[in-house]
Amino acid sequence: MKLKNITLGLAAAAAILIAGCNGSNDMTKDESGMQKAKMVTEASLGLRKTDLYTESTTTGNKTMYGKSPVMSGYKIKRAYQDAPPMIPHDVEGLLPITTNNNQCIGCHDVAVASSMGATPLPKSHYTDFRPKHNYSDKEGFSKSIDNMKNEISIKPMDTLSNSRFNCTQCHTPQSTGKLAVENTFEATYTKPDGDSKSSWYEVMDKELDTLKK
Repeated sequence: MKLKNITLGLAAAAAILIAGCNGSNDMTKDESGMQKAKMVTEASLGLRKTDLYTESTTTGNKTMYGKSPVMSGYKIKRAYQDAPPMIPHDVEGLLPITTNNNQCIGCHDVAVASSMGATPLPKSHYTDFRPKHNYSDKEGFSKSIDNMKNEISIKPMDTLSNSRFNCTQCHTPQSTGKLAVENTFEATYTKPDGDSKSSWYEVMDKELDTLKK
């Protein structure tokens, strides 16, 4: 009985699908009044709205990163609330970033950011969110936390956390060229100053009660 019901259900679904495919929206009439299937053009298949062979109308401008000098005061609005801020200045000579060569902290470290007129690194970058597990040759690996109890190991640090050294993993320069497809996205922020400030400050100061020294 169950198999029969399943078979009838599949048959009904197939009938609906066929009816939809043969509906009036997919048909048109020729000059003699006879119905025929509409032609699907290349321009209707994607966002480009042109044929696939006209590359001159489908390519964006050459990628050109901003050349604003460091300390120019130019800033880029965040794409959404709490989005990592973008790099508004030239990064020539600053990349790549390694554990032994991070020129970003020369201006953005909390100790010097104010005097350099730079945005200081947030408190989250000076916090160790990684639980310290235990390992020994005799006993092997053992967790230092009990996940079933939702324990969290969080410790403030005096220096930049090793997990945050790679700045360009989240912060990147922006191209000044135009896109091949128009970007109509409009950000909605949860805070009045959400385009320039993260709400992580409030989380770290007020809501994160697991913070321990």
